[in-house]
Amino acid sequence: MTAGLQTIIYPVKDLERAKAVFGALLGVEPYADEPYYVGYKAAGQDVGLDPNGHAKGMTGPVPYWHVTDLRERLAALLAAGAELLQDAQDVGGGRLIAFVRDPDGNLVGLLQDPAA
Repeated sequence: MTAGLQTIIYPVKDLERAKAVFGALLGVEPYADEPYYVGYKAAGQDVGLDPNGHAKGMTGPVPYWHVTDLRERLAALLAAGAELLQDAQDVGGGRLIAFVRDPDGNLVGLLQDPAA
């Protein structure tokens, strides 16, 4: 099951310049500001900047679908023909992410928050 698109992560080459641009766009300060990730919450969305994204195969922004069972959804996507780019990974606090490329080259992310 999915709770919809709530997160988008952009691969960036210059984190400081990207922070300036997204800070101006969103009008808020980041809730997370680390050398490996900067995250903003604005208008019900989570917007992330990943300075390592290009190295992981991100060719553009990745929309993340929030799901209740990431491994199940990931297996379904792979069985349907998607290509695995990042397997399930805990990015802290039990939050899991993964992303794939669909047959048309679109990037699709999955995100599972820990059970409350």
